[in-house]
Amino acid sequence: MRDEASYICDACGEEIVVPIDVSAGESQEYVEDCPVCCRPNIVHVEIDAEGQAQVWAEPE
Repeated sequence: MRDEASYICDACGEEIVVPIDVSAGESQEYVEDCPVCCRPNIVHVEIDAEGQAQVWAEPE
């Protein structure tokens, strides 16, 4: 299991690296401002049975 993953900001197109916290559960959702353009993104994290994380975001 990697401890980081990335998503593409929908507003500016930058790749954003985020830490993965497996203790928060296998399905996570939180709001984070893009560090490049400052627009809020709803970040979704899904961790599968093998411990691989899939991360994507959508505008808030």
